[in-house]
Amino acid sequence: MGDGLKGKTLFITGASRGIGKAIALRAARDGANIVVAAKTHRKHPVLPGTIHSAVEEIEAAGGRGLAIRLDIRDEDAVERAVAEAVAHFGALDILVNNASAIMLSNTRDLPLKRYDLMFDVNVRGTYVMSRACVPHLQKSSNPHVLNLSPPLNLSPAWFKDHVAYTMAKYAMSMCVIGMAEEFRGDGIAFNALWPRTVIDTAAIGILDGRVKPENCRSPQIMADAAHAILCQPARRCTGHFYLDEDVLRAVGTRNFDRYAVKPGAPLMRDLFLD
Repeated sequence: MGDGLKGKTLFITGASRGIGKAIALRAARDGANIVVAAKTHRKHPVLPGTIHSAVEEIEAAGGRGLAIRLDIRDEDAVERAVAEAVAHFGALDILVNNASAIMLSNTRDLPLKRYDLMFDVNVRGTYVMSRACVPHLQKSSNPHVLNLSPPLNLSPAWFKDHVAYTMAKYAMSMCVIGMAEEFRGDGIAFNALWPRTVIDTAAIGILDGRVKPENCRSPQIMADAAHAILCQPARRCTGHFYLDEDVLRAVGTRNFDRYAVKPGAPLMRDLFLD
């Protein structure tokens, strides 16, 4: 892959922790520029990391970082953040729509505030971020947008227990389908990446003990898979729904044990995968 992402500028939402930060650190090892866009700018009482601590880790890993406190639901703030990123680094090459809200509740038990949050962050946020970045991505030599969203599986089994969350994540995936075609002529790649197994992030802490960390993989597998996608020629790599394992197998990975939180423990398959 040559120099990989050296000198490329990535804008990653929700990059203060979890999968977003792991993707940022993997790009930083190549010498990339990374915009850490998230809401956590002061130490959270429960959740690890802030936009500032993430930038410190990025720069220690060999990249250049820019911390931007951002609520992706705010259209004006998004436009300002993208303009700040381009002014700071001189260009924009990659957008990773990683920020997401989750609540796995049925229709009667889901508070409408949580419904609104999932649709405002997952759907509106992804759409607004993509819309704001496109004019800058059009100027890049290898522009990519990567949504952390699942393949569209219309089996009723994936709707019946948490229809709102399913709709919100699938809308992110529909952005991939639509925008891949809309911007094909501009050479901007729009793809989705999803883990085959559950990933050990702060999100599993709000799932009422349904997922245990020892049955998960670390965010590093998603970071390595994202890196492999983002290094591909954009014009030959768009409109796809990738699974982390499949991406890494295609570049020669055969042993996935190093990604397990507890090697040898059974792994829990992620949502939306039969």
